[in-house]
Amino acid sequence: MSPSTHWLIFLQYSFMSLSGPVQACYKACTCLPDLKYINCSGGNISAAVSSFPSNTEHLDLSRNLLTTLPPGCFGALWGLKVLLLSTNNITSMAGGAFVNLQSLQKLDLSGNQIGALGDAFALGLGSLSHLVLARNRLTALESGSFRNLDGLARLDLSANLIGQIRAGAFGGATSLRRLHLEGNRLRALEPGFFSTLHALEVLGLRGNTIGRVEPGVLAPLPSLAFLDLSFNQLSGLHYKTLLAMRAPVTHVLLEGNPWHCDCELQRVFHKLARVRRIFLDDYRDLRCSEPAELRGRAVAEVDGELCVGETVTVLILTVTVLITVVASVIMAEKSKRSGEAKDEESGPLEAYCDH
Repeated sequence: MSPSTHWLIFLQYSFMSLSGPVQACYKACTCLPDLKYINCSGGNISAAVSSFPSNTEHLDLSRNLLTTLPPGCFGALWGLKVLLLSTNNITSMAGGAFVNLQSLQKLDLSGNQIGALGDAFALGLGSLSHLVLARNRLTALESGSFRNLDGLARLDLSANLIGQIRAGAFGGATSLRRLHLEGNRLRALEPGFFSTLHALEVLGLRGNTIGRVEPGVLAPLPSLAFLDLSFNQLSGLHYKTLLAMRAPVTHVLLEGNPWHCDCELQRVFHKLARVRRIFLDDYRDLRCSEPAELRGRAVAEVDGELCVGETVTVLILTVTVLITVVASVIMAEKSKRSGEAKDEESGPLEAYCDH
């Protein structure tokens, strides 16, 4: 909710407080009817409540004791736009739990104990644009996890235990623009992970354990403007991995990875520097992890040294080959001259013998 909305709520609450006590619409909840706002945060509510006024647009049930969400548990709140359920103890959500919330735009389920999303999790949430599932216990994203979320623009899955993304997991979220997967357990990015996210603009992968990014995995993201791969386990990077991104401008973060500083890495970064649409914003902050003699040094600082050994080796091999060729030519020339000299010496002798 924007600061201006909070300010309006504060003014409304203050005004109502001056004119008399605010009527509670359900036990520990506070109602502001004119703003269609209900605040039940921290009310020790342990079961879903369906008896709220039908015209409610903003419902805050955060910091309560909810554990499960049964089907249709919020009644017929057809006009509800914001539902906050963060910091409860929710472990499961039945299919159709939100089925009657046809106008819901934001759903915050962060800070719970949710371990999986059922096939019918998003049933009825066709208007949802912002879904927050951060700080839960999700371990995998199954195919069709976000089915029926065609209007979803922002999805926050940060700080879970996600180690696996099935092909088609984001298949229903074709309008997604921001995807946050920071602080999970992803080890690699495989082709097919993001194949349907053609509108994606921001992809946050900071703080996983990603050690491999397949070259084609980012190709389906023509609108990607920001990619955060910092603080993972990347020791190298294939040039085509980032080149596959076709957005007019893409900013990339790579800090905090254990880079293996060698000539190949230098070549990759030199090539990327010539691609005007890709910006490595934190290139100056990258540090070498290997080899041991370069550990801790900035990649940019040793940039000119990485191919020196290889260049010297190539020069030595070139000079060696050149010397061998020259020596062969000289030996051949000497052999030729020696043969000619022998022919000259044998000429008079043959003439004398014939005589």
